[in-house]
Amino acid sequence: MKIGVLGLQGAITEHVKACNAAINEAGIEGETFWLKGKSQLSEIDGLIIPGGESTTIGRLITKAGMFDRLRDMGKNGFPILGTCAGLILLAKEGEKEIKRTGQPLLKLMDMKVTRNAFGGQRESFEADLDITALGNEPFKGVFIRAPAIKKVWGEANPLARYDDKIVAAEQGNLLAFAFHPELTSDTRVHRYFLKKVKSYYSNKSRTP
Repeated sequence: MKIGVLGLQGAITEHVKACNAAINEAGIEGETFWLKGKSQLSEIDGLIIPGGESTTIGRLITKAGMFDRLRDMGKNGFPILGTCAGLILLAKEGEKEIKRTGQPLLKLMDMKVTRNAFGGQRESFEADLDITALGNEPFKGVFIRAPAIKKVWGEANPLARYDDKIVAAEQGNLLAFAFHPELTSDTRVHRYFLKKVKSYYSNKSRTP
């Protein structure tokens, strides 16, 4: 199994380490690596879009010639995990600030999102979240200039809420988290993603 972390801008190294730890804990033969170009998309079994500056990441994806390819992959069920800025990029709709900046959106998940839903850098915080999909133990979410999901519809399902805001959702093989799971030692988010990768290729009769 090969997982690529989109390496154009954002929290890349942390995701590589966290996902490799998850692979080891799950007893899976595989690796996570820094994905830097379009040609590498054919080498991966799953993709992580990290946190960072969502407008910058969106524009760099476009400049690198990957935008349409990523959108098509996601529409065809390819497993993608988006955290913080990655959550924004996966959304079908954004609020006024996102529209104003010309933020490119992959428009893969049935959700509307808002940027900086909890404040700026100084308002960063940690919170214990109840995420049933990850088990009974709370997951410590690290929120840094975090977005939130304003609403979901269609096939998107909320996974977690904080302060009456949706902060995690899934839709088929797509996962979106407003916080930074890679900044904790808890690998459950990444292990949950790996299960989706395995399930996807099991259904396609291909071993990742």
